[in-house]
Amino acid sequence: MSERVGTVTWINGPVIRARGSRQVSMLELVEVGDEHLVGEVIGLEGDEITAQVYEETSGMQPGAPVFGTGLPLSVELGPGLLTSIFDGVQRPLPVIEMRTGSFIGRGMRLTPLYRKARWKFTPKLKVGDAVSGGMIFGTVPETESLEHRVMVPPDVSGSLTWLAAAGEYTIEEPIARVRTDHGERELTMLQHWSVRQPRPYKSRRGQSIPLITGQRVLDTFFPVAKGGAAGIPGPFGSGKTVTQHSIAKWADAQVIVYIGCGERGNEMTEVLQEFPHLVDPRTGHPLMERTVLIANTSNMPVAAREASIYTGITIAEYYRDMGYDVALMADSTSRWAEALREVSGRLEEMPAEEGYPAYLAGRLAEFYERAGNVETLDGKSGSVTIVGAVSPPGGDFSEPVTQHTKRYIRCFWALDKSLASARHFPSINWLDSYSEYLEDVAGWWRNEVGVDWYKMRNQAMELLSEEDRLSQIVKLVGPDALPDEQRLILETARLLREGFLQQNAMDTVDAYSTVQKQIRMLGLILHFHERALQIVRHGAPISVIHNLSVVDTLIRMKTLVPNEELVKLDEIQKTVDDQMSQLDTEYR
Repeated sequence: MSERVGTVTWINGPVIRARGSRQVSMLELVEVGDEHLVGEVIGLEGDEITAQVYEETSGMQPGAPVFGTGLPLSVELGPGLLTSIFDGVQRPLPVIEMRTGSFIGRGMRLTPLYRKARWKFTPKLKVGDAVSGGMIFGTVPETESLEHRVMVPPDVSGSLTWLAAAGEYTIEEPIARVRTDHGERELTMLQHWSVRQPRPYKSRRGQSIPLITGQRVLDTFFPVAKGGAAGIPGPFGSGKTVTQHSIAKWADAQVIVYIGCGERGNEMTEVLQEFPHLVDPRTGHPLMERTVLIANTSNMPVAAREASIYTGITIAEYYRDMGYDVALMADSTSRWAEALREVSGRLEEMPAEEGYPAYLAGRLAEFYERAGNVETLDGKSGSVTIVGAVSPPGGDFSEPVTQHTKRYIRCFWALDKSLASARHFPSINWLDSYSEYLEDVAGWWRNEVGVDWYKMRNQAMELLSEEDRLSQIVKLVGPDALPDEQRLILETARLLREGFLQQNAMDTVDAYSTVQKQIRMLGLILHFHERALQIVRHGAPISVIHNLSVVDTLIRMKTLVPNEELVKLDEIQKTVDDQMSQLDTEYR
């Protein structure tokens, strides 16, 4: 039960100050005004409380009461998270719509998880077993796509004195009792966790397995490891959201957490309308069965936007602790940083570069550091991979959010507006992007796919880099001034750009490429280059290479060859060899 701890003395947008009790704690959840608006304590000085309010404060006046809860801002964790759509402070948006219509009423307090739903619980331990924090003591089929593993809360350890029989229970009904050093503790399926506190784990593990996204430019050229962090910076209209949608749909993660943080309402509406109808390509069930959506659009209270990132990462860590691989999409961290800037300005703090608060870098570090591949408290392997979109104004990558983000991520997918304008998607610039996971995941490619991917990838990147250098010369003197060997580099680079890096998210064949198809396609283009180089050195003009009919086939093989019919690539390679051998005999 909340008790009055202060009286509002000052209001500035989402920030209020109150005089009152000295018993209030930093980051404590408070309720402000007669409508009990949700807020969080962000400053204490003597008996003066400073709080940010996660709801609209218009109409509030000095003298309004402030109530303390004694609890931090927390999320509810348990069965029912998947398929749900929440706002930044975990209020269930579909339920709010049923209650109040399209707009969230002020002071609307609803439990995030539905209390009356009954879940089919199956115990996994027996009475007398020793248990500790994070141990799985039962399972629930949360959706047809995912099993929810019911865990002992991290702060509980002891021995089981009672365990419920298999059956259906609500998330609040007791299903176990544990004798601890401090007495007996009842366990339910429902847990609460402070969003600003990372969930514990045993140890971090190396990041050696790539997160396979099915996007060739990402998997083959700039991979992110499971448990890693990647940034997608790009100007308006360059395809950040579509790229994240493709990753959410195709990535080999078992759980997806998608945070729409400060994005335009119509863009988030598309996500909310599309995701429930998307089919998971692995299971054939709706993609929402393994997805949690958090929507906090740009017209919603700015302080809640700042909280939405932490709400999402805490839910992701919860499924990681069950032993799952989780992919978290944050779209976009720039809007989150703008929320920090606005609240900081209202607090009258000294601004740093471009008006952002001095602690911007620290907050970004806290967020990205919660990614990781870990050994859970139960000894399982789980991971959280963060893919954060960045929206630099005017596409300026030197602005603070992009620069600070680069310090804390190891994978940088730079989107290019000129590529997007040329209808080259994904519009990831292969010269500005990088991945520091290349050597980490090279062993996986060697063991799982059986090829020297690292060598092939570097060879292709050398060709693309050389094309960029030669393009500068071509602009000055024209292509005819180049020797044929260098013109061949331009031709092969064109094959790489149009036949490999470009990918059509709307094409049923091309939307997703298995790693086997990716490496075979890359190998074919490099094989073409090696054969053509030999013939050019024998004196053949580049025009005869360019006019070969197989060149068009190499560009279109991404849509001609389905993932399950890779034998067709053998036929294309045979055509390459036949046409090259014919030229070889002509010019030898």
